[in-house]
Amino acid sequence: MKILYIKTSLLLVFLASANILFGQGIKGKITDAANGLAMPGVSVSVVGTSQGASSNEKGEYSLKLSQGSYQLKVSFIGYESQTSNVTISSGTQTLDFSLKPLSNALNEVAVVGSRSTKPRTNIESPVPVDVISAKEMRSFPQTDITQVLNYIAPSFSSNRQTVADGTDHIDPASLRGLGPDQVLVLVNGKRRHTTALVNINGTFGRGTVGTDMNSIPLAAIDHIEVLRDGAAAQYGSDAIAGVINIVLKKVTPLVISTSYGQSASSTNGNTYTDGKTYQIDGSKGWDLNGKGFVNIAAQYLDRGATNRGGLDTHPLIYSALPTKGANESEADFETRFAGIKAADDAKAKADGFSRDNMIIGNSHSKNFGSFGNAQYSVADWATVYLATGYTHKTGSAAGFIRLPNQFTQIDATIYPDGFLPFINTSINDISASGGVKGKLSNWTYDLSNTFGENNLSYTIDHTLNASLPIGTSPTSFKAGELIFKQNTVNLDVSRKYDFTGFLTSLNMAYGAEYRIDNYEIKPGEELSYSYGQPSKNIPGRLVGTTPAAAGSQVFPGFKPSNAIDKSRNNQSLYADYEAEFGPRVLLEAAGRYEHFSDFGSNFSYKFTGKVKVIDQLAIRGAIATGFRAPSLAQRYFNNESTQFVSGNPTQVLTVNNDNPIVRKFGVGSLKPEKSKSYSLGLAGKITSALTFTIDAYQIDIKDRIVFSSQFTRAIPAVADILNTVDPNGQINSVQFFTNAISTRTKGLDIVLADRININSASSLTLSAAANFNQTKVRSIQGSDIIEGSAALKAKLFDRTERSRFESSVPASKINLSALYNIKKFDFSLRSVYFGKVTYLNSVDPTIPANNLPLELDQTYSGKWVTDLAISYKVIKQLGVTISASNLFDVYPDKNYMDPRNNVNNLSGNPANNYTTNRDNTSNGHFVYSRAVSQFGFNGRFLSGKVVYTF
Repeated sequence: MKILYIKTSLLLVFLASANILFGQGIKGKITDAANGLAMPGVSVSVVGTSQGASSNEKGEYSLKLSQGSYQLKVSFIGYESQTSNVTISSGTQTLDFSLKPLSNALNEVAVVGSRSTKPRTNIESPVPVDVISAKEMRSFPQTDITQVLNYIAPSFSSNRQTVADGTDHIDPASLRGLGPDQVLVLVNGKRRHTTALVNINGTFGRGTVGTDMNSIPLAAIDHIEVLRDGAAAQYGSDAIAGVINIVLKKVTPLVISTSYGQSASSTNGNTYTDGKTYQIDGSKGWDLNGKGFVNIAAQYLDRGATNRGGLDTHPLIYSALPTKGANESEADFETRFAGIKAADDAKAKADGFSRDNMIIGNSHSKNFGSFGNAQYSVADWATVYLATGYTHKTGSAAGFIRLPNQFTQIDATIYPDGFLPFINTSINDISASGGVKGKLSNWTYDLSNTFGENNLSYTIDHTLNASLPIGTSPTSFKAGELIFKQNTVNLDVSRKYDFTGFLTSLNMAYGAEYRIDNYEIKPGEELSYSYGQPSKNIPGRLVGTTPAAAGSQVFPGFKPSNAIDKSRNNQSLYADYEAEFGPRVLLEAAGRYEHFSDFGSNFSYKFTGKVKVIDQLAIRGAIATGFRAPSLAQRYFNNESTQFVSGNPTQVLTVNNDNPIVRKFGVGSLKPEKSKSYSLGLAGKITSALTFTIDAYQIDIKDRIVFSSQFTRAIPAVADILNTVDPNGQINSVQFFTNAISTRTKGLDIVLADRININSASSLTLSAAANFNQTKVRSIQGSDIIEGSAALKAKLFDRTERSRFESSVPASKINLSALYNIKKFDFSLRSVYFGKVTYLNSVDPTIPANNLPLELDQTYSGKWVTDLAISYKVIKQLGVTISASNLFDVYPDKNYMDPRNNVNNLSGNPANNYTTNRDNTSNGHFVYSRAVSQFGFNGRFLSGKVVYTF
């Protein structure tokens, strides 16, 4: 018993000692100095350690600390950070913080672009970084990330596409005028997977594979960091134009918002109230006793379709266009034509046929997305974390109308008045990124694994397979599936050394990455692609001597011969050094080596620097090389599709670079794009509240991957090649990916921001930002075979494709915004100038021999688009907002329509008759251009939103 007593006494002494050493700590509350409200989600960190916490929904935080002296740092996006020294001796101390809103947006803290553990404000960073807060993103009626960024970030451009197959449902985006696949997207600093879709239709970004940022709900996002500078040496492939880092929420109160909006627009003599959009989202973050957090967010978005199409100008709907006889006079022909047209018009009227027969606008889309973000400290040296998301998105987009006189395209027993086919997509996006991070000795480490999958399946309905026997075709088809998967393992370590003397600090960072990519194409059902039905020995139908169109109209399904399952891996190592020489000079050097299993190795480097000339002014700059590995989709995508060229349907074969057809053009396997970039800028303060950044840049890229123009059967050499795979002559043209051009992009970014505190109850925040950008194709280089044929060289990269690279996104963009806050009201006003864009026709109209209108080369003038939002706090927890996007109902310039493209044109004279290739409207349907990316053409959008915070 005596021994037991002694052991028990020792245990009690030990526990008491432990309580003295570890039972104490610090707690407190964090509030907003402007209004006294509690601030949830504020980061509280212990400087020099891995310990930290976040404030809960009441603004409260707590930290368990052993005895000793510490420095606490409290930070939150949009507010001035605070530090405080504290000494812990016994018990729990209380330390409250009151954070002041930043005097301007340019002082917000950014992490992306530097491997240093010391975050820097925008004007302190050696390269330009924009930080976009959740409040700024949700002040206006845009409901998805790409549209939010399009109106906030001047160097970013994205518009919804129309009549472009899968691209109707995944928005292509551009940073600094470069392609969707030349910007790297991160989530919480980890590489985000791309989509399975490769854009092959006639839109901006044709031939690229981007990232579907809209699969991440806005409700899950704390802020977005946009690094406007090449960063391949730091983050790897794709970061030629820059990096977009989406940072998820941590500790937040329960917030639920719902909104409704619709078009309220007038154009072309019509009034539109379409595009009805319903949205509901919510998020909640829990503090885990100061050791971590869990945040869950979800969003449901139902976006209605819009239609701004024009009236069909085909003179005849049911009958074939008559041909003028050799000895027939013009007057006799027009009389005969008029009789045919009168009968045709009478049938159209009797059948109720409408010439408003296409849908040119936003597709109908439903999007449910959810995201979770969690972190927990399991030891002083280790914190585990996980960010995971799932999105299910469905869409329905119309294609081109099939008229009843397009005899090889239709079956009149099923659709006597023709039909408008629809491409329906089901997109599932899954991601999970988890790992452990912390501090061992003086080294900070982060070991993670990130998995992502994008799955896109096609169902085509209100269509048919015209090659089947009359009256037997189904009207809906499963057309196949695209799948992309990516798994990335990262190890990052860093350490900071502090010195006295000339070199005051050195941050060293090292890392390794192993990534596996996988790309699959799964075929559709047989009738979605077949000519006839070979499995049942049913031959394909002929219309006269012409084969009827095979497969599901608008989108023939993927064939078994298109099916692939391809993988690759890459390994990389990087080193990054960031040195400070006193308070005025910062220099950084980074290098990255990567080895890909399918094309070899690459080394990229980057040097950056910032010199503070005076306290209010710094000069900064960077020199970097970069690269972009060809995506697996670019390497292996192949299919057969129906595309409309000058209003006429054509069967287009897309082949990958392993196909013998490509070898017959002398084109080899794809290789990576290589870049060199240079930037030089100024950053500083004009007054204590008015700050600015000005950055000039140049980006040279060689071996850019392009999607070739269509090589048609009209070229004898192409006909010979196509006949080897298509003896029936159904395929009209072929296209493929190739490293064909070198480009130079030059530009200037300017950002200014100011915050004016008018009195204790009101403030005014002003910002102005602009981007001026120009891309030029410096050289076009084909294979020896292509270079040896003028006809082939002209089709490798024609004038239209050139204009997609040089002038399809605004050459300038200016963003002016003002936020006025007074008591319970917020007034937000924003006006964005979208600069001019230019479309070039594939055939040069300036050459008289081509006999085309000069107006086919069309420049669309710049326009200002204004948004207004008014918010009111009904009670502390409840806020309402009414807003107008495109307040003044601005539309882009209209497409050129040739006078000959007229429904009543009965001429038989070749110089005056109806034709489809003399204007940009595609038989009157496209009033506004889809070939360029400016600001859309839906007009004014009105909405209301209610937000409740529990």
